[in-house]
Amino acid sequence: MSKPDAIIIGTGVIGSAISLELARAGWKTLSLDRNREIGHGSTAGSCAIVRMHYSTFDGTAFAWEGYHYWRDWAEYLEAPSGSDLARFREIGCLVMKTDGNGQLARHMRFSAMLDCPFEEWDSAQILDRLPVYSLESFAPAKRPDDPDFGQPNGNRIEGAVYWPNGGYVTDPALAARNLADAAVRHGARIRLGATVAAIVQRNGRVAGVRLDDGEVIDAPVVINVAGPGSARINALAGVLDDMTIATRPLRQEVVHVPAPEGFDFERNGTVVSDGDIACYCRPEHGNHILIGSEDPPCDPHVYPDDDQAYDRGFTEQWTTQAMRYAQRVPALGIPNRARGVVDLYDASTDWIPIYDRSALDGYYMACGSSGNQFKNAAIAGKMMAALVEWCENGGDHDAGPMRFRLPRIDRDIDTGFYSRRRPVNEQSSFSVLG
Repeated sequence: MSKPDAIIIGTGVIGSAISLELARAGWKTLSLDRNREIGHGSTAGSCAIVRMHYSTFDGTAFAWEGYHYWRDWAEYLEAPSGSDLARFREIGCLVMKTDGNGQLARHMRFSAMLDCPFEEWDSAQILDRLPVYSLESFAPAKRPDDPDFGQPNGNRIEGAVYWPNGGYVTDPALAARNLADAAVRHGARIRLGATVAAIVQRNGRVAGVRLDDGEVIDAPVVINVAGPGSARINALAGVLDDMTIATRPLRQEVVHVPAPEGFDFERNGTVVSDGDIACYCRPEHGNHILIGSEDPPCDPHVYPDDDQAYDRGFTEQWTTQAMRYAQRVPALGIPNRARGVVDLYDASTDWIPIYDRSALDGYYMACGSSGNQFKNAAIAGKMMAALVEWCENGGDHDAGPMRFRLPRIDRDIDTGFYSRRRPVNEQSSFSVLG
């Protein structure tokens, strides 16, 4: 495909969803990825958690909409019978009430406004579901070299909120391949092992891309969905000066440990967000527990200069996260050998993604989504496809942001919420669960 209607840079879960939705709308799309396999950038390292609770209304609405596509995954994809599809485990999501999250008052209010089911649990209900837990409070989160690490502060976790429709997707890279396969069935094309070296411009608008081997591919629309490489691509396009929200790669470590002996966490556990110890967790295959960080202030943020050349080895952060979780689960065994994932987020200034056009006509961005938008892949694809068509047909998204209908929950949202020019959203949690 030498002259596609649109080039999509990235074949992760968001990029593949955009490719599918544009192809369904009749666009000839060409997806490019420097990796040799679909979904093998930051998507493959995702914890693939599907949750509904957010500290903003727009975020809650988008996530509640997004859940419905995972629930009806085969139907959404129009997948042939017998297809190998990623599986959504709907095991619920439990969030501990803390002073830091305002006892979840905002989250519950937004869920109630959207008819998104949730339940308030007391401490007895928490322990009934998770009998290996201790509900001592340890806030604020500390590092193991702090002399007060592991010392309860005298308070207890008295309650939580449970969103029964939460869960996780068992194979995030397979989910991206499912989306890409569906796009190909609608005529989309994909080239792997293709690294973008330049964004071609003519007469004040995008005109295509140049690859690192010198090949130029012409296209009137280019969409940057390059994950942790998004800032580099935006720099090539020369659009950074127009943005109040920046993106950059953020290094993350995720811990895998065995569940405590005698408790089947894989079968009976749930996704848990625990701001008191600044950890989230979910079940993992083989009765393991996956533990991620909720990025407390005491932890250093590591932003690599190069989104390909960075330290992929485990550090003391692995031990910190494992030990923090052991405060909540005293019977947890911490192996001598570190296991888990080291990967990059594409993190925005306020941890809310950018779904927007740019200052360069024809050049669009779906950036800053790592760690927080896997759950929203399908609806993000729909919204980006609608945005591209709207702008290319003359819509002035900067002067009057497009309104977008969330079809499953029958709500409109202002897509300006995801603008590159927005002020930093102070209602954001400035962390992810993902």
